[in-house]
Amino acid sequence: MIAWKIGGDQGEGIDSTGDIVIHVANRLGYYVYGYKSFSSRIKGGHTHYKVRLGTHPIQAATRHTDILVALNQETIELEGSELQGGVILADSAFSPVLPPGIDAQLLALPMTQMAKELGSGLMRNMIAAGASAALMGLGIQPFYDYVAKRFGTKGAEVVKANQMALQRGYQALSESAHTLKTTWTLTPPIPADRLVMTGNDAVALGALAGGCRLMCGYPITPATDIMESLVKWFPSVGGAVVQMEDELGSITAAIGAGFAGARAMTATSGPGLSLMQEAIGLAAMTETPVVIVDTQRGGPSTGMPTKQEQSDLLAMIYGGHGEAPRIVITPSSLEESFEDGYEAFNLAEIYQTPVFIATDLSLALWQQSIERSHVQNPVPIERGKIVKTFGSNTSEPFQRYAFTADNISPRTLPGTPGGQYLATGVEHAPSGKVSEAPENRARMMDKRLHKIQSIHSRRQGFLVQGPANADLMLIGIGSTAAVNREAAQLLQQSGIAAAVGWFRTIAPFPHELFASATQGSLHILVVEQNATGQIAQLIQMQGLYDQRFATLLKYDGVPFLPEDVAQYAQQLIASSMEVTH
Repeated sequence: MIAWKIGGDQGEGIDSTGDIVIHVANRLGYYVYGYKSFSSRIKGGHTHYKVRLGTHPIQAATRHTDILVALNQETIELEGSELQGGVILADSAFSPVLPPGIDAQLLALPMTQMAKELGSGLMRNMIAAGASAALMGLGIQPFYDYVAKRFGTKGAEVVKANQMALQRGYQALSESAHTLKTTWTLTPPIPADRLVMTGNDAVALGALAGGCRLMCGYPITPATDIMESLVKWFPSVGGAVVQMEDELGSITAAIGAGFAGARAMTATSGPGLSLMQEAIGLAAMTETPVVIVDTQRGGPSTGMPTKQEQSDLLAMIYGGHGEAPRIVITPSSLEESFEDGYEAFNLAEIYQTPVFIATDLSLALWQQSIERSHVQNPVPIERGKIVKTFGSNTSEPFQRYAFTADNISPRTLPGTPGGQYLATGVEHAPSGKVSEAPENRARMMDKRLHKIQSIHSRRQGFLVQGPANADLMLIGIGSTAAVNREAAQLLQQSGIAAAVGWFRTIAPFPHELFASATQGSLHILVVEQNATGQIAQLIQMQGLYDQRFATLLKYDGVPFLPEDVAQYAQQLIASSMEVTH
């Protein structure tokens, strides 16, 4: 496995260079994972793009870097400590210097000069990509092929110019290869049909497959990609994306469409979620299906729009006034993101309630490999208790909010003869008419709160990977669960029997399953990216947080790394053993 990173000033094409490396490596058959760090601005400030590639699935970033492409001295200063015997490939234009204490070989190439000789300084990134190809032993032809496809619509001259830049970089590095102290030989990959996508892509694709045909949204980082993907895909199936005036319009339009029978959604992040809360209560009260994707980011207020956090959990579960039931599902991989992308609509219509898909910035934005077979097969579509015809031989009016054994009432769509045409956010009787009678109020509250509990018989709300009687279980949600999986591998290599548990449904809380799945673990570490331990709070509210539990929190905007989680877990176990002895 190789960890490659490029760094420089934001707006200088860092993303495009990383995209070339990640897509070419994927086409060659390697598993890939790309992680970016960028500021909440269009141009200026330091940014970097890290790509891991290897012959087995990768779902997290890592502390270690093998190859660092530095387009300025700041990159060497900030990122050089990650190398341990690796190579820093730098542009000689800024006279690069290797600071004391950095264990790496500095190799300077005249990237800017070569780019200008080719007619444009903008070609520097292609030269860097070509040199990187030579350094990793990937061969130049796959890069030629990718450039031809990517820039083909811009004309043959553009394609040729980029290919020449790739070739110059590849040749320059090859001529300097004899000076390298470290070289890499990747294990040949096993050819496979894989795609490169983000969690946002996977959610959008799942929604499309699940019959969603309307997305009402307002642009917000890091959720906007969902809207942009559906804009491209919806025309082929008769769907529509409507950019609303704000998040209030987005959620209410989606609720209205759900009431009319369409599968509709919106996608947002923390600030937008705050604006949507009253309308989410309306959907819960009127028992109208709607799907909301919350791609969590650093808050509160504007916070850090481009940084990682998982601090919206309690807002998704309990946000808004009153007690409005909703389902919150939590994917932790591309595969689960696709699955939840369609399953959320099934759940919303079966239980007639708002359904949240809770992702986070790292899962939403970072590219990684996924087998095409995971996202190309037909998916189940279940629409719940929709009454298409209401008998004309009965004198009884349709009871939209009828009390039933499973607390889920039949519903009709507008236009069904004899059906229900209006819904109100005021408390109502089974007929839908306003009622503030105490007995009715209590029954309606119980009905709405209890109907979603049967979700646990439909899907597993908590999954475990690893030994049943583990020395340590790592628990998380979203992208942190993927970090925990790699951390568990590191712990197992050090002789610790480690298991990983992750939530697939966080609300309603899978009490019995969680209690059963964790009972055999000696130590349990809840790993989450917020300042107040929101997952731990939910576990405590269930009466399940005992002396075996500890919490590892991170809220600086930087994702967890597997090495950091493994190190903390080792310290936790060591300190426990000292107390025991």
